[in-house]
Amino acid sequence: MQALDDLYERMRAANDLALGYPAAKDFDLAPLLRFLDFPVNNVGDPFADGTYQVETRAFEREVVAFFADLLRAPQDDWWGYVTNGGTEGNLYGLYLARELHPRGVVYYSEHTHYSVSKNLHFLGMRHIMIRSQKNGEMDYDDLRETLKIHRDVPPIVFANIGTTMTEARDDIRKIREIMDSLAIRERYIHSDAALCGAYAPFLDPRPPFDFEDGADSISISGHKFLGCPMPTGVVLARKHNVTRIARSIDYIGTLDTTISGSRNGFTPLVLWHRIKELGRKGIRERARRSLELAAYAQAQLNGAGIPAWRNPNAITVVFPTVVEPLRRKWQLATQGEISHLIVMPGIGKEQIDAFVEDVRAAHHRSLA
Repeated sequence: MQALDDLYERMRAANDLALGYPAAKDFDLAPLLRFLDFPVNNVGDPFADGTYQVETRAFEREVVAFFADLLRAPQDDWWGYVTNGGTEGNLYGLYLARELHPRGVVYYSEHTHYSVSKNLHFLGMRHIMIRSQKNGEMDYDDLRETLKIHRDVPPIVFANIGTTMTEARDDIRKIREIMDSLAIRERYIHSDAALCGAYAPFLDPRPPFDFEDGADSISISGHKFLGCPMPTGVVLARKHNVTRIARSIDYIGTLDTTISGSRNGFTPLVLWHRIKELGRKGIRERARRSLELAAYAQAQLNGAGIPAWRNPNAITVVFPTVVEPLRRKWQLATQGEISHLIVMPGIGKEQIDAFVEDVRAAHHRSLA
């Protein structure tokens, strides 16, 4: 059908030029295509068998277990499931926090992803925005002073482990120490590690963001660093908290512990396949290559007279926004006066070189 052929060619061309959004491009799912013949549905809790048997829950459990180990979850006290992306994972973390602390107030920085304010509206949760530092990281002095004023209610801190525009990472250990110093015992910390969660454990130094550092729940996107043809993710939480909100549903024969009822059963298979293909060694190597190429991109832009910069150990390169035709051609995410490119797996040096040459030419024209 011509319409499908045209769409395919348009998407193929656009995929080659997409530098501004976090989506790995180097996956081959040919071994999994036969599973698209089935109406696969992982309805209900991934750790409980249900009535419907066209499902991949055993593979989903392996995926969640892999990330629980990677994120240093407490042994025998973790739970999670494969989501449809980071927004659902964040919604789950906030929902769990609200059920545990109905009077709680959510604290999040001004550089938090736009979907979080929407989630807070859905859940009807009180919230206070905290200032950000210049690099996008939370202003811990502002957090401390704000917590002092509201010490009568439990704080729910929403931490960014890689902000959208600058890949700034909030320090969970610092946040925990602030609350310890204020003798705040009733509290909750959620880590939004959508982009960074899959590779942050392999960075040196390792960012303080996981369960051992003090997080109570963590959300990761699967389609970003690992690669998947559709949005997906993983959310993890402490099991003893989750069991307090679970309820049994007779007609599906399992527990209702997730945000949605029917859940995608194909994406757990994709993540399982990617994890088996790559392993820890492969993910570590992907991180090394992306960081190396991000440093190259920054150096090339600087050499072209563009003041590009990165946060430490970031694969996001930030620079003053370029002219609109280049933003459109290279699909650059832009906010205010800055744009960025994200060096995801599947992006090569030749794409970086072509982009830098475009920017260099536009920059010289503007100076002429």
